[in-house]
Amino acid sequence: MIEQAGLDAPWAMVVFLTLPALLSLPAVWVLRADYAQGLRPLLGGILAGVAFALYAAGLLYTDVVRAVLLFYMTPIWGFLLGWIFLGDRMTWFRWLSIFVGLVGLVVIFADDTGLPLPRNAGDWFGLISGMFWAVGCTLILTERRVRILTHAVNFLLVGAVVALLVAGIATVQEIATVPEWPEVRGLMWWFVPVAVILILPSSFATIYAPSRLNPGLVGLLFMTEVAVATVTAAIWAGERFGLREAVGLPLILSAGLIEPAVMAWRARRLA
Repeated sequence: MIEQAGLDAPWAMVVFLTLPALLSLPAVWVLRADYAQGLRPLLGGILAGVAFALYAAGLLYTDVVRAVLLFYMTPIWGFLLGWIFLGDRMTWFRWLSIFVGLVGLVVIFADDTGLPLPRNAGDWFGLISGMFWAVGCTLILTERRVRILTHAVNFLLVGAVVALLVAGIATVQEIATVPEWPEVRGLMWWFVPVAVILILPSSFATIYAPSRLNPGLVGLLFMTEVAVATVTAAIWAGERFGLREAVGLPLILSAGLIEPAVMAWRARRLA
């Protein structure tokens, strides 16, 4: 809808990320004591913001399904980081989750080489954003010197800055053109409520989850987005939804359900 208002995709991404960031700016003054502690305590939200913007950029430069699924290799990086730095156990069901998720990726991405390798800039954005997200989640989980709201504000502000850089590069490459102010002003009347009602609360929820859970588990639970992205991309973007997607998608979603299912089964046995 933003693109239909006259903005090219990279600048549509800027609007999507910048308006919520501007709305969150007053919180910086309230949270100023957290910002006075230096860069290290703030890195979790900063890296998560970089990840979010790169992920959004990946959606512009490759198929939606490819960008989403490459991002959702996050559980692999997250479980390994939790194992190495947090001392979390790598249980059999976590290894199984990683295996099932990778099989799903191979099924969907397998080409003539049989390997789901990134093939363009959008694919690499999706893959690298997942790595940044896993590191950011690990830092958010372990850093207690700043408030969760501070990480959420940084998430939005840094995401907006990176989105502006991506749009600027796209403009220099003549992939996009800078929008005119009347075009931007014309979409504000409906996009401001979207930002307030949908984007700001979901951004806080996105950052709150890693403050309580292992980053690998966060990645697995977030995999529900894969189903939404795959189906909506097929409906609204005309992207392919064939046999590979029909087989690989349930596998990837199953990877996200294995650990919660095992934990629920164990709790039921102990009850």
